Amino acid sequence: MRHVVVISTGGTIASRWQGDGYAAEAAGQEVLEAGAVPEDVEVRVVDLFTVNSSRLTTDHQLRLLHAVHDALADPEVDGVVVTHGTDTLEESAFFVDLFHGDRRPVVFTGAQQPLDAADGDAAGNLYDALLTAVSGRDIGAVIVFAGQVFAARGTVKRHTVDARAFGAPDGQPLGRVEFGRVSWGRRQPRRAPLPLPERGSATPRVDIVMHHSDADSVLFDAAVGAGARGIVLVGTGAGNANPEIADAVRRAVAAGVHVAVSTRVAAGAVAPLYTGGGAVDLAAAGALLTGTLKPGQARIAVLAALLADEGTGAGAGLRRILDAAPEAAPASDLYLVDGVGH
Repeated sequence: MRHVVVISTGGTIASRWQGDGYAAEAAGQEVLEAGAVPEDVEVRVVDLFTVNSSRLTTDHQLRLLHAVHDALADPEVDGVVVTHGTDTLEESAFFVDLFHGDRRPVVFTGAQQPLDAADGDAAGNLYDALLTAVSGRDIGAVIVFAGQVFAARGTVKRHTVDARAFGAPDGQPLGRVEFGRVSWGRRQPRRAPLPLPERGSATPRVDIVMHHSDADSVLFDAAVGAGARGIVLVGTGAGNANPEIADAVRRAVAAGVHVAVSTRVAAGAVAPLYTGGGAVDLAAAGALLTGTLKPGQARIAVLAALLADEGTGAGAGLRRILDAAPEAAPASDLYLVDGVGH
């Protein structure tokens, strides 16, 4: 018998109709009972909280992080599944992954249709997540959705309502769940985890500011004025802004604010190609370029670095997170070979 802990946090997978819209209300056991459990798998449910994931805060994510570590403190547990709303699932999964060093997987899943929908996707996604939790090793935190297994890092919600909601714009799945089994296609290198923040840690403010035509530094400066300890600047193209914003970045970095640059483009990396307020100037002003991390996960990288600051400075921690990006896996005729990940 294999043992899995399911941590329930709400989201569409736990939602029902409220008369004028859907809201998370179902307990974890109700979610579990809506579908089947794989053979020889025993499940223990932890109801951590029940919210629509657009309402999540850093405090929620810290509670989730510690709940995962508490579950894995039991050596009899083979893996953890987290049921989560899809709006911010990519953020929570990456957050947990950055602090996760155990060989046993943490599998995030959810649904695009509510719990009581006829022919909904909740039961199938949860079944696939349970299978992944007992079959994968050394895969870190992953996202299982619509029959695909994705590494947490780099995976984003790519469609608002479609059943195939998640994808990695700059990579491939780690595997697939088909016909009641998980087929692994590739192994992603794992990096040393960040030190776990203490319970009750203060939560630093980290904001996201987007560049666009006609943008000035007003919103960026407002974030600094509001007490942000970190800011993700969402640039155009390969991470570009303008001279006024580059000057604002320079002032913020001089004041001790950690600035990271992502892009609003769906795929591809931030790169220092352009001056005139582009990524060349932003990097010269002290901002760190986030590679292929999209804005939500770039913010999580900054947040995690601040929470894990070991005295060497959050800037050094953020560089380690950003430098840990795995190399892109080449396409291969051996894609989906059984055994990788065991």
